[in-house]
Amino acid sequence: MGKLGNLKRLDPRHVWAHEATEFTPWLADQIEMLGDAIGLELELVRRESSVGDFSVDLLARDLGRNQLVVIENQLEVTDHSHLGQLLTYAAGTTAGGVIWICREFREEHRQALDWLNEHCRDIDFFGVVLEVLQIDDSAPAANFRPIAFPNDWTRRSQEAAKSSELSERAKAYQEFFQRLLDHLREEHRFTGARKGLPQNWYSFSSGHSGFNYGVSFARGGEIRAEIYIDTGEGDENLEIFEAFQAEREAIEHEFGEPLRWERLDNSRGCRIATYRDGSIEDSDEELEEYLKWATDRMLRFKKVFDGRLSRLP
Repeated sequence: MGKLGNLKRLDPRHVWAHEATEFTPWLADQIEMLGDAIGLELELVRRESSVGDFSVDLLARDLGRNQLVVIENQLEVTDHSHLGQLLTYAAGTTAGGVIWICREFREEHRQALDWLNEHCRDIDFFGVVLEVLQIDDSAPAANFRPIAFPNDWTRRSQEAAKSSELSERAKAYQEFFQRLLDHLREEHRFTGARKGLPQNWYSFSSGHSGFNYGVSFARGGEIRAEIYIDTGEGDENLEIFEAFQAEREAIEHEFGEPLRWERLDNSRGCRIATYRDGSIEDSDEELEEYLKWATDRMLRFKKVFDGRLSRLP
């Protein structure tokens, strides 16, 4: 066996001297890395979002549940002030999730997050330790280590077992999207998401704010794969959609089949999609074929649009 290096833990302040001007911008660019650590598909919404007299470090969206997530950074040991701010942010943004990132958690603050997860049914609280690791003289590497997280997966599965709300159809959706997530994550590194949900759709981060890839069981016995455009501004969405539409021939050639170009005039966003016949109630053999189709179309969308999204102003 060759010689092993020595692993060292560094103070995050050695890498990011200033939290607001150095660490927060870095984290905004690494939002998927944070999502991978806690099993969420996160997309950045904005930095420094105002909530009353306070300002949220980062506001993200959990694409799996389509809900806002507040992220508060503290490159120090946790304190009561930041805990209070987290609760203010959660109330002021109607967030469905709160992530508190710190250099070190006091035990009483970790216990407070556990208590909140036990008693706040509509909000998930995560406590994440930021570690900076270095082997010998190598470049430092960041690592996110969750130490407090919601027990909702267990709780909700127990509730679902007692409730008729999770129908056989919902269970089938959850199983299908769980398999799709696992395959895209493990075989293609397409996503960091880990939890399929009992709903007829799932959105994946494109890595570019305002653009998501998605798969859904649509009305009329069809399955849809798409790129969805929603930057938050209807006029901007339409402008981008029309710019892509001007490249329609080239895009469809690269994609390998015709696409549906949907302006969605009654919605804020726009969609470029492909469809096939199929229902969640079809046979296991057919669902297996739909899984292969959805995987292939997600990879095609990423291949065709990733570079184009990077070149947008």
